[in-house]
Amino acid sequence: MTQEMLARAEGFVWLTGRVLDQRRFAYHFGSGPAVGVRSALDAYRAPDGGFAFGLEPDVRGQASQPVTMATALKLLDEIGQLDESAALPLCDWLASVSAPDGGVPAVLPSQRAYPQPPWFSVADDPPGELLATGPAVGMLLKNKIEHPWLRGATDFCWRAVETLTETHPYDVEAAVTFLDHVPDRDRAGKQAARLGELVRDQGLFLDPAHPDRARLAPGYAPGEFHLAYDYAIRPTSVGRAWFTDAEFARSLDALAAAQQEDGGWPINWAQWSPTTASESRPGVTTLALLMLRAYDAAGS
Repeated sequence: MTQEMLARAEGFVWLTGRVLDQRRFAYHFGSGPAVGVRSALDAYRAPDGGFAFGLEPDVRGQASQPVTMATALKLLDEIGQLDESAALPLCDWLASVSAPDGGVPAVLPSQRAYPQPPWFSVADDPPGELLATGPAVGMLLKNKIEHPWLRGATDFCWRAVETLTETHPYDVEAAVTFLDHVPDRDRAGKQAARLGELVRDQGLFLDPAHPDRARLAPGYAPGEFHLAYDYAIRPTSVGRAWFTDAEFARSLDALAAAQQEDGGWPINWAQWSPTTASESRPGVTTLALLMLRAYDAAGS
């Protein structure tokens, strides 16, 4: 990450970012306080204790959704604010929307009342999904939160991870977040190794040197490929071991080269609404910089 790259990205975030995006950028790359990010995040709280109002740009409306809660937990962890006082009420909300299997669905039937992307599947009685449960459980375990909901949700994640066979990149991402932080490291290591083999065998990542080997997952938009860094946003992630040093270096080079003329990074998933790109790109830009900085610091 160069200073020129950072300066261009900063201009992009100040020009286009929501208050939350600007506060987050200032926290990570300036002198902005964590409380500023926390206050901006609180504006997305819904009366029922969840998060809504477009915190996750693809999830519109005022009905709290589990996939949005997962985003909120990641942000709180990122700024060191996922302590017991913050987490326990959020666990209570997750418990209130859990399915009988112990997991939480990605979206609830309440989402039907609001605009939604065409790939959403809103069932009347949705089961738990790794997509939302894995990141939530991973962040809570990382911060050593204790809550009754976590026992059943952790068991759900183990079952979901251990039965993954034919899968898709976003489920693998969710599994990685869980495996990165679950206390049973031996079990996590075995499942991480198995998932890495699935990712490679099923062509679920794009190597810039061999783009012909990547397979576009069913239902994904043209060009919606994952690169190695998507499975290991931090050097310590279990997903880093899935790739050779050369493969990972190529993915980071591709990430650095993806910065656009306006200073921001693009999104690669389907844009079903004009707001999708405009509200998502500042957050995607900050994440790209955080990854590049982390790998620079690690000497990768």
